[in-house]
Amino acid sequence: MAVEGRPPTPKSILRGHKAQVHAATFIRNNERLVTGDADGFVIAWDLTIMRPRAVWQAHENAILGIAGWGNDRIITHGRDNKLIVWKLTGDDESRMSTTLPLDPCTEPRPKPWILYLLEVNTMNFCSFSYCPVPVPVLPGQQAGQSQDTAAEESKSASELLIAVPNTLASEAIDIFHLPSQTRRHTVKLGDKNGMVMAVALFNQAHSLTLVAGYENGLAIVAHRDPIKNDWIPLYQATCHSQPILSLSISPARDFFLTSSADAVIAKHPLPPVVSQDTTWTNVTATQAVQVSESEDGNGPVNAGDEAVGKSLLGAALVKAKQNPSSQQKPPHKPQEAQTQPLKTVNTKHAGQQSIEIRSDGLVFATAGWDSKVRVYSTKTLKEVAVLKWHQVGCYAVAFADIAPKASAPSINNQNPKATESTTGAEPNGSDALGHGTQKSNVDKSLTVVPKLVELTVRDKRLRQAKTAHWLASGSKDGKVSLWDVF
Repeated sequence: MAVEGRPPTPKSILRGHKAQVHAATFIRNNERLVTGDADGFVIAWDLTIMRPRAVWQAHENAILGIAGWGNDRIITHGRDNKLIVWKLTGDDESRMSTTLPLDPCTEPRPKPWILYLLEVNTMNFCSFSYCPVPVPVLPGQQAGQSQDTAAEESKSASELLIAVPNTLASEAIDIFHLPSQTRRHTVKLGDKNGMVMAVALFNQAHSLTLVAGYENGLAIVAHRDPIKNDWIPLYQATCHSQPILSLSISPARDFFLTSSADAVIAKHPLPPVVSQDTTWTNVTATQAVQVSESEDGNGPVNAGDEAVGKSLLGAALVKAKQNPSSQQKPPHKPQEAQTQPLKTVNTKHAGQQSIEIRSDGLVFATAGWDSKVRVYSTKTLKEVAVLKWHQVGCYAVAFADIAPKASAPSINNQNPKATESTTGAEPNGSDALGHGTQKSNVDKSLTVVPKLVELTVRDKRLRQAKTAHWLASGSKDGKVSLWDVF
């Protein structure tokens, strides 16, 4: 990232926005960086050439949030009380304008095709959050047990849940469903917390979990109980003296971070959801085994057992089914809400507008009003880097997705390393980096010549764009700094 002894410098500066940059996100496996500004303009940057591929005015007011949905859809949330899903494929980019907002344009810029449009509340300055529709647990299936992976992926690609502040009550949260564009839930977790300032929605234990940050500095985690059809608070704590500005959920769904107008960064737990159905299933199975052990194993317990054969467990389950009184569920003790954060730290830097955890969960970054981007360790919350280039405040920060390290690097699916098919040896364990090692009885007389793969300039740029550890920061000056960190 930087030469030792010298301050780090950005890899590239993207100039083009006329107003301050409020939102940024990476899409299409990091091939594109999409940014939005205070005038409602959206720019899709091609990171292979660091040039715009599509420019249009998505909203009549400031952009609050941007996200990618698959490889061909972009979600934008503006202060004009609209949330829009746009269709933007590689072919669509060819007919889009590349004239930047900073440059004069005499003709109207064409816009992508609008797939969905929601009228939402934007008085809170709170951006939206989204997640796939949770797949319900079938009877007899334990939480976390997958049904049909292909069906789940297909459903997540076609259906989405959107969380935004409620239109009438600024302390409540609405959850909409796409593509039906209907409101599924309205969640109100308190009356005296002020406006909702940040929100996150995700799936946990085949149901929805909602995280909300409020104007009074309170952070709340609530889980939707599908049986009671109600939202149950699992955690709540007030770690900030000022309104929460941003929050970010860890990739492992085990904690989340909040930043505020004050100088505090807080690390909060995400309590696991105790599934009542799973507990009842385990109790029923235990009782069935106890019943089967008390019966004589030489024949069926009764005539109804003939339908399930002579399995003792099957016979016990049939007997329990014929006696409804034995199936009364034990009383379930409500899960108590936690109130203690995992860790808090006073950074001495007030006003950290945006916070985001990288996809590997090791570091997170904040965009500060003091014009600096700071990188921290998620484990210790200690500052590990300060990125300084902008002269005015930073409002948005975004990480590119970090791909997991492969056992052997490859280019265009051609592995230059020796494998079993070329040497006749089998991998035997792995070294400290996770690379496979060869057995000691390899025939050393064999000489393996790796296949050389020549890459074009475009291929090299595309590979660099996809594998770089990008960190993008949007500022009040309308510029976007692009860093390659850690």
